Amino acid sequence: MNAVTPLPQTGYGANAVRTARDAEYDVISRVTRLLRQSDRDGRSAEAIMAVHKNNELWTLLATDLAAPGNRLSDELKAGLLSLAAFSIRHGHRVLAGEVSTDALIEVNMSILKGLRGEVQ
Repeated sequence: MNAVTPLPQTGYGANAVRTARDAEYDVISRVTRLLRQSDRDGRSAEAIMAVHKNNELWTLLATDLAAPGNRLSDELKAGLLSLAAFSIRHGHRVLAGEVSTDALIEVNMSILKGLRGEVQ
């Protein structure tokens, strides 16, 4: 079962069950925050760590998407796997000093909007 956390709108100590979507949102949000708070050219230790964490995140997401038990539609899985491949490749290019982290942040922000149900 997912972690139980208090929600401020329901009062102190009130518990709510967190969904898998909530957990995904939290992890992607944390990694995106790391990317946004580090230098965009990927040269600092913080930026390198943020890009590494982003690559780990997208590797885990791709593994989950490719698992036989994943119940997302084939079309959605294909799109997300394509984003995973792009994000990982782009992360390697950031680490090589070829590009900035801007595209990684943009992809993650789009996923966060989708998890919140916002129309893009």
